Amino acid sequence: MFESRCGVLCNSCERKAAVGCKGCVNMEKPFWGGECGVKTCCESRKLDHCGKCADFPCDMLANLGREFGYDPLPRLDALRKWSAESVL
Repeated sequence: MFESRCGVLCNSCERKAAVGCKGCVNMEKPFWGGECGVKTCCESRKLDHCGKCADFPCDMLANLGREFGYDPLPRLDALRKWSAESVL
């Protein structure tokens, strides 16, 4: 079962409650009030998550969070897993 559009494991996030995040699949806008390009792109294509996209992994997704020191591989692995689960 997917938890986010970009592969973030929301149910394991320690900051979720502190920032009032309900997860991007349950919120119109991100908790920070701005726009998430990945969320916008995914939803405009009517996809549950980026793992179902024909362009997976695109540059935007593959580089998401790198500027803040986050490793994208756990998110990409989660998306691959969610995508495989949806075809079973």
